[in-house]
Amino acid sequence: MEFATALVTSSSFFTKPDACLLSIAARTLRCYSSAKPSGFQASPRPIRHRLQSRTSHRPSGFVGGTTSHRETDSCMLPRAAVYSDREKASARTPTHVSAHLTRLHAALSVASPAIRIASASSVTRFLLSPRPRSAPASMTMAAVADETTMDAVQRRLMFEDECILVDEHDNVIGHESKYNCHLMEKIESENLLHRAFSVFLFNSKYELLLQQRSATKVTFPLVWTNTCCSHPLYRESELISENYLGARNAAQRKLSDELGIPAEDLPVDQFIPLGRMLYKAPSDGKWGEHELDYLLFIIRDVKLLPNPDEVAGVKYVNRDQLKDLVKKADAGEDGVKLSPWFRLVVNNFLMKWWDHVEKGTLLEAADMKTIHKLV
Repeated sequence: MEFATALVTSSSFFTKPDACLLSIAARTLRCYSSAKPSGFQASPRPIRHRLQSRTSHRPSGFVGGTTSHRETDSCMLPRAAVYSDREKASARTPTHVSAHLTRLHAALSVASPAIRIASASSVTRFLLSPRPRSAPASMTMAAVADETTMDAVQRRLMFEDECILVDEHDNVIGHESKYNCHLMEKIESENLLHRAFSVFLFNSKYELLLQQRSATKVTFPLVWTNTCCSHPLYRESELISENYLGARNAAQRKLSDELGIPAEDLPVDQFIPLGRMLYKAPSDGKWGEHELDYLLFIIRDVKLLPNPDEVAGVKYVNRDQLKDLVKKADAGEDGVKLSPWFRLVVNNFLMKWWDHVEKGTLLEAADMKTIHKLV
């Protein structure tokens, strides 16, 4: 359904019959709602087996004048794609999914070339891929294509998570999908800046835990970085500004998601915010980062259960081992790469703050009034 809606709303050159076909295709897919195949988005509305109506019909997102009854009739699906009441009932069982997709493909086959750019097989993959909620109707064609090719976990995060948009003074000005926040085109054209956090977790030996990002990450795959790097989301618990509780709550959540550390082992009041930095870094030309990053330190001995969808590897390092890792990254040895935000922290703050970790004086090093612009 989201696929059809995205096509209609993002293409100004579709014909009126195309729009009608796609609207019916969207309605066709709602018949799966009762069966609820694994990962499929349910819809509370029943399928309508005919488009014909005594009232004018305008497909969602269609731009144009009122469609007359005669025009509506001309947009009807072929007979094979019209559903009887019996078919509607049978559609609610998973065994009829294939039959309904066949009808959907038949409907699309009579559309113009603008519609047929999406093959039947790609439509099937898109519509049946696991997804926790509907993609926004404003998705571009490029976003639709990315949804079909991304790793399922990363697809969910990119389209479901809503990052917090801020200005350069860290004032909240709105929210946007993680997908849009990491497109360099949007970062450059709209100056999208979002809030982030970076956790530095030390054990009782004062060794720093590093992670290597998974190969399926959209931005900076397989680079080594600090313990955990992610975003507070646009939700009540992670928008709390008092004592930076929103960022601390987000850090606790994400450390559980990525490294399997239970929340009770990471009390939010044990995260020490040391500073904020603003930076911009391209990843591969298409993707990148533009973040106002909260730097959070914590000293805890924890048990790790890394999530392979998020993390490719973990290791603790002391100061000398970290310096060796930086040298390897500089020389390009062993394919070692460091994330740009981690590199900025290492170059500007980390060794000085590491002294305070060992002395137990981290609170003395905290400066949350300054936003360090390292772009």
